[in-house]
This record gives sequence, C-alpha cells and structure tokens, in this order.
Amino acid sequence: MTTPARKRHSALASTPTRKTGKRYGSPPLTVSRPELIVNGSDREFRELVHNLFGFFSLHEHIRRGHGKFIGLAGIEYTVLIAIAHLAADGDANVKAVADHLHLSGAFITSTTRRLLQLGLIHKTMDTVDRRRVTLTVSSKGRAALETLAPVQRQINDVEFGGLSREEFRALNGLLKRMIEDGDRAVALQSYLLAGGAVRE
Repeated sequence: MTTPARKRHSALASTPTRKTGKRYGSPPLTVSRPELIVNGSDREFRELVHNLFGFFSLHEHIRRGHGKFIGLAGIEYTVLIAIAHLAADGDANVKAVADHLHLSGAFITSTTRRLLQLGLIHKTMDTVDRRRVTLTVSSKGRAALETLAPVQRQINDVEFGGLSREEFRALNGLLKRMIEDGDRAVALQSYLLAGGAVRE
C-alpha cells in the first residue's frame, strides 16, 4: 500500500524540471501601432512604460519628502503649491485645481478641507454665485512654501539635471500630449470594463 508521503514523492519525481536557459514563447504584443513596434517586438515600448513607472515612482517619493519637510502628506503639499501658482495666475478654485492636477473634484475638495483645517489656505465664497469658492494660500501656507523652497530647488535641480533647455521644453510638450491620450485611454478602459466590445 502506498503511503501519502510516497505518493507525494512520486508526484514530485514525475514532475518535469525546467531546464536552465530554456526559452519560452514571447507574450502577446501589448500595442499594435507600427510606430511603437520595433522589429516585430514591443520590447522597447515595454521598456518605455517601465521607465516611466520607475521615474514617477521616484518622483512620488520626492513629492512625499517635500510634503514631509513641511509636515504634510505628499498630495497635500501638491495641492497647496498648485493653489499658490493658480492663484498667482488668476482664479483658483476646486475645479481649476482638479483640472490642473488631473484629479477628481471630490478628492480636491477633501484635500482642501484638510488644508483649511491646518490654516494653510483660505476659502472665500463668491457673493454673487455662492456655489463658487475661491481658494488662496494663507500667510501660514506661504511661510511653509517659502521654508521648503531652498530644499525644493536643490532637489529638483538634481532630479531634472540631465535635461537641456530644449529637452525640457520638448518633454513638457510631449507629456501634455500624452496626458490627453491618457484621458482617452482611461475612458476607453472604463468602457471595456463595463462590457464594451473589444476591437480585434
């Protein structure tokens, strides 16, 4: 009679071992546009995606560090400095900040509520349209950003130190176009997840 232990040993012994260096079939292509395929492979596209992921992972770490330096979470710091820049250019409100950072209005509302509790921003209600609220950075918020600025400049100069002026401006233009395409890709993904037809 075969014991359970012998059965397990027999099963393990009969399982084929994977030979070192054995090559397996390539996974299916993740893109179909010829501009993104090199020599029939999407390897360079995947490398680009992974490089973007790596950079933005590091950038997120830096953003959290900026926030920590002034006692905020990374996203709180980002919303605070976005309000400061938008207010300097004109009117800053929840929708403007949400559009600027490509985040939902509900998320920005929640974050600004926290910044308001900390005394870092002011909310002013429009006397004509009470649904419209203007956001400004308080003197406490400005002091926090001024404290951070010397550290921020040093770190940002290193993070983007490999770019020439021309490369910097070209990259900024490319990212703007990629964000627009990303918005469309998110909409398409939502459609497909909801049961929409997949194009072959």
